[in-house]
Amino acid sequence: MENREQLKDITRLSESVVRVLGQNPGQFTLQGTNTYIIGSQNPYILIDTAEGLDSYIPILKSALESPSNPDQVDVSDIIISHWHHDHVGGIPSVLKLLKDLWEGRNAGKPYTPPRLHKYPLHDGVDGGHTNSEWNKLPRLAEQLSKATYTPSLTGHIFHDLFDSQVIQDHNGSPVLRVLYTPGHTVDSIALYVYPDSTLYTADTVLGHGTAVFEDLAAYLTSLKRMLQFGTPSASGRRRLLNSKGRELLSTYIEHRLEREAQVIGVLRTPTTANLSENEANSEKGFSLWTTWDIVETLYKGYPESLWLPAARGVDLHLKKLESEGFAQHVGGEGKDAKWKLLVSPSATPSL
Repeated sequence: MENREQLKDITRLSESVVRVLGQNPGQFTLQGTNTYIIGSQNPYILIDTAEGLDSYIPILKSALESPSNPDQVDVSDIIISHWHHDHVGGIPSVLKLLKDLWEGRNAGKPYTPPRLHKYPLHDGVDGGHTNSEWNKLPRLAEQLSKATYTPSLTGHIFHDLFDSQVIQDHNGSPVLRVLYTPGHTVDSIALYVYPDSTLYTADTVLGHGTAVFEDLAAYLTSLKRMLQFGTPSASGRRRLLNSKGRELLSTYIEHRLEREAQVIGVLRTPTTANLSENEANSEKGFSLWTTWDIVETLYKGYPESLWLPAARGVDLHLKKLESEGFAQHVGGEGKDAKWKLLVSPSATPSL
């Protein structure tokens, strides 16, 4: 470690896991993006690369200094948890650092660059990744020097991850198991860390507060899968670090189900707000509600500055209900979209 100031940004969580903060604290990144060095000695596995800020590199360098095996590379594999920029933006600078570290102590010796791994983004699948302004990964990939990474057998930059894949260390021992957990993004994964019997959830579950998501149905399925994975095994060994992890997952699920019940409750309520008399009278059964009407009802006790972000979550709840046949979109777009409940007031969606 270079100095005391850096110690707060580098935390040894166990003999096999070191957390390095991405130096990008903020509203959505909390204390900063978590990146993890996995392994008891080099070559390590690095999970995520942070946002790409210059201040992250000396912190990561400090965490990697004094390798146990000077003749081995510092990092053999880099695993990306999902496409969001605060997890992938540091790929170019991290690859350069790893090459520089090797050449600094093994000048003239052949260098084996790390492999980059990520769950593939399949064509035709909707999600925020289709917005080129948000998804900067393709542009980053174009900038990478081929001397800084080891391509896949097909020549691609990324080695495709798959569900239940087991990743081994250079000695052949299992280190990580991949769990495909879409919802936060379409390519989100969780990673089971074998040496610690813990589950790394990336942004699907945060340390506090609630996570954002693109697909609520997929998100709930992923939360339930992680909760099931984290229950005691037949041998009694827990696969999450402690009961707090299971409680947090349960809280996330309960919060979403509670919000969905509230949305259903509003849709059951008769109203002609923001609707013409003819439009209201023409509808049989339940009243029409706009997304914004629902937000104003559910969040009336909250600052109005939170209503617009809340509208996105409400819209995702409504789309989930529609996909399950419980609600219908009958016109309008965005916050002005109009929705109608299809099931009887006594019916509740099975989740």
